[in-house]
Amino acid sequence: MNRTTLSLIAGATALAAVTGFAAVSAPDPGSAEQRTGAAATLPVERTGLLCPQPSTSDLAETTYTSFAPVTEGADDKGTAVLRAAAQQSVPDDDGKSEDGKDGENGSADEEGEKDEKDAATDDKAGKPVLQLQEPGKPVTAEADGADAPALVGTADGRFASGWTAQQTTEVAAGTGRGLQGVACSAPDTQFWFPGASTDDSRTDYIHLTNPDDSAAVVDIELYGKDGELETTVGEGITVKPGSAEPVLLSTLTAEKQTDVTVHVVVRSGRVGAAVQALDDETGGDWLPASADPSGRLVLPGIPKDATAVRLVAFTPGDADVDLKVRLASPSGLITPAGNETLHVKGGMTAAFDLGDLTRGEAGSLVLTAPDGSVPVVAAVRVLRGEGGKQESAFIPAARPVETRATALDNTAEGTTLSVTAPEGDAEIRVTASAGTKGGTPQTKTYSIKSGTTQDIEAPVPAGLKGSYALTVETRTGGPVYASRTLASTEGGVPFFTVQPLPDDRGMVAVPDASEDLSVLQR
Repeated sequence: MNRTTLSLIAGATALAAVTGFAAVSAPDPGSAEQRTGAAATLPVERTGLLCPQPSTSDLAETTYTSFAPVTEGADDKGTAVLRAAAQQSVPDDDGKSEDGKDGENGSADEEGEKDEKDAATDDKAGKPVLQLQEPGKPVTAEADGADAPALVGTADGRFASGWTAQQTTEVAAGTGRGLQGVACSAPDTQFWFPGASTDDSRTDYIHLTNPDDSAAVVDIELYGKDGELETTVGEGITVKPGSAEPVLLSTLTAEKQTDVTVHVVVRSGRVGAAVQALDDETGGDWLPASADPSGRLVLPGIPKDATAVRLVAFTPGDADVDLKVRLASPSGLITPAGNETLHVKGGMTAAFDLGDLTRGEAGSLVLTAPDGSVPVVAAVRVLRGEGGKQESAFIPAARPVETRATALDNTAEGTTLSVTAPEGDAEIRVTASAGTKGGTPQTKTYSIKSGTTQDIEAPVPAGLKGSYALTVETRTGGPVYASRTLASTEGGVPFFTVQPLPDDRGMVAVPDASEDLSVLQR
């Protein structure tokens, strides 16, 4: 195999490792990058996103949004389509699937009803739900009730770089009532979810979505306060091709625990994964996966009016760790009184009540292990409101915005963009896209001081109609972490949802074909 071929394989392999599902063409032989021997930074040319089933509530109202920013150097053609996934098994309110009760066969009438439901599901699967028409302008679709599907999609050409999708669901009443939002994610083979629960007061599902043409096989491990929980059916879960599978966590173990860490490991294939955490009293929201285990974690954008903050942390190894806790506030890094360090035992989930941590100011948590030697995953559960009128949301440890990230479904009122630069001064550029129904894009530049968190007054499109996208670009300094909060008030309850903004990984460095990779021949 010659060196040119090896170089191209190396570039494609690196790209796949970064994006989970992406492709890029080699530089043109006559390009400047090729002639100088430098690596070319090029837009990703193909990527995929997966969105979980929004809700099992008949009262749910869901908005799907899709968007791709304008990217210099991208192709002038392409597509970005999200389609309905086949629903493998839809749980009833009691957590049982439609296959019958307690493993027993249903009546003939029940079988007939099931056949009708299966036919309806098959008919929906594969139909386009959202399709972009042009970069820089978001599109939306709406779905009501429990029939809103999980989505599977791909983008290529001019839409692939920075393609983002979001689903936002409002549930008027019942378990999990409130505002639930989640950014659709790329498929992967491993996920960590600290902050889930198997307690009787919670109804938590792990949603698995398979984008591929072959079945995926998944193991689900649960870790509580004393270590790994004994599970009955958590191994070898099959997710059929192009389908979505919600799994009720409390059916995997007999142990009832308030705070659980979920570890999803894919034996074969790839899946998208997210936890939907629903509470009887305090509403619910989506719990996205934590950033990979690390000795330094940042949890950005805790709302300034949070009335309670509960931190859940887990270290996958056998070693204990004393986490140093700091709050990045508008004035700088401070140490919360009484919570200077938190002890986490190896292989055990630890939870800590931090109270009204932010005390009326924007804030982000910064967790550090001594010398960064012990990797940790973490998330916080945040409450807003008082008494019987509380709502909850989750913020996991996030990845930094290395180059660019986007939040969707923003409105002129009720949108808060929170940005933190815990290690050094940074400058960011924020662009408000055109609206889904009209409006002119606007851009502003902001300076974020080292160690601070700022709730910035984000730009709004001129003449806005509909919702819009906010794209954050790191210009200098950093690293920068960001999150977006959507909020509204319904019946005196402060509905809200928070989404961290991970880097969209829309650009990739491709090695020059003449680069010496002969080491690969050994």
